[in-house]
Amino acid sequence: MLLQIPGVLTAQQAADCRQKIENAQWVDGRITAGHQSGRAKNNLQLAEDHPLAQAMGELILGALEQSPLFMSAALPSRVFPPLFNRYEGGQSFGNHVDNAIRQVTGTPHRVRTDLSATLFLTAPEDYEGGELVIEDTYGVHSIKLPAGHLILYPATSLHNVRPVTSGARISSFFWIQSMVRDDGERTILFDMDMAIQRIAEGAPEHPSVIQLTGVYHNLLRRWADV
Repeated sequence: MLLQIPGVLTAQQAADCRQKIENAQWVDGRITAGHQSGRAKNNLQLAEDHPLAQAMGELILGALEQSPLFMSAALPSRVFPPLFNRYEGGQSFGNHVDNAIRQVTGTPHRVRTDLSATLFLTAPEDYEGGELVIEDTYGVHSIKLPAGHLILYPATSLHNVRPVTSGARISSFFWIQSMVRDDGERTILFDMDMAIQRIAEGAPEHPSVIQLTGVYHNLLRRWADV
């Protein structure tokens, strides 16, 4: 499932976040790349232990918890602390698949990367190029979202970032370990949750709401890995 989630941050929050980190000291983005992806990666990254990265990461994690759409789609068990990258001057990231397991720096904790997420912090009119291109069974998707919007997609997907030919593209990226690791099962649960909500809006007392909610939780109970 590939899903756009609007308004994770407000436009003002995204602008404030971008302005705070824009003039920070950026490092070679290959610092967090695996062996294969490191050969395709050409961008800058805010160091994981930078105080601004940690503060802005906490802001994003708090916003995700307040997003019903994100919670329903991702069913998060663990979220890797958000990282921040920057593309400018023709920088890009060639085709790659994200590492299956990510070690949280400075801790014994590991995150299985069921889902990848990019939260756009720069308005699309402020830079040229920089589209996130994701391939799945339905084709190739080119994504460039407003500041504060997020794209969520299976971490198994082949993807790349096209060269930024003018301006600078600043984003946050991170991974999610879901309670339901299978994308097909997660999609069924998401579709069912959305349908239940629509029925409940029009007929909150309808017996089907309770029945379908029971089916949802029984499937979640069957498929969840917690």
